[in-house]
Amino acid sequence: MGELQGLTALVAGAGRNNGRAIALAFAREGADLVLVAREKKASLDDVAHECERLGAKVLSLLVDVSEHEQVSRMMPQALNHFGRIDVLMSCAGRRAHQDFWEISLDEWHKTFAVNLHSLFYLARAVVPSMMKHKRGSIIALGGLASLTAQPQRAHVLASKTGLYGLIRALALELGPYNVRANLIALGMIENERANPEWYPERKGGGYTEQDLAGVALKRAGKPEEVANVAVFLASERSSFVTGDRIVCAGGKYM
Repeated sequence: MGELQGLTALVAGAGRNNGRAIALAFAREGADLVLVAREKKASLDDVAHECERLGAKVLSLLVDVSEHEQVSRMMPQALNHFGRIDVLMSCAGRRAHQDFWEISLDEWHKTFAVNLHSLFYLARAVVPSMMKHKRGSIIALGGLASLTAQPQRAHVLASKTGLYGLIRALALELGPYNVRANLIALGMIENERANPEWYPERKGGGYTEQDLAGVALKRAGKPEEVANVAVFLASERSSFVTGDRIVCAGGKYM
């Protein structure tokens, strides 16, 4: 029997990269799934079919979780389909690169909408069900932005730091209802970049030896390794872990 047998998990950002790996890992561990992506229904359906082959029941939906109206419409559909959501896994993220003086108002607000507001919308929608059933695990993918400052990331740093603050607030207020909230702070992971123009230094798409110099393990992580951490936080093995941040970065910034 899997670690998540009998649970239903909502994975936002499930169409590729870390979200895809997490969805598949949850399916292997016995969870049923609500899979959400903003676009590319074909890619999301591919993930859904893989999860179904692993034995999961799956509902896949195109939803922009940075828009509260779309989240409000989606959640009743998910709850009616499965009855409850036990695990909320938010993989939504935007990592634009601009010098502070070049950040437009539109980019500032868009970054906050994706990185921070989306978790607020999702949690607000699913928390009443978790409180009613006296169980739940809320997990967000963050980044090293919540640990250290980086150039050309003012909007990302501010929104990701706020994300960790929201996780701690959720953990404190929802603890009496046996609902936990934690953040996974990611380092360099072998993911396909949706906006390669933000990474002109990586013309080959991968990380260089110089990029990895500060990583103790001297390599980038794999989405499957991120998924292993997510399974731990979603399962009862982490039943006394809440309001915390697990750094999945291969030893960078120790």
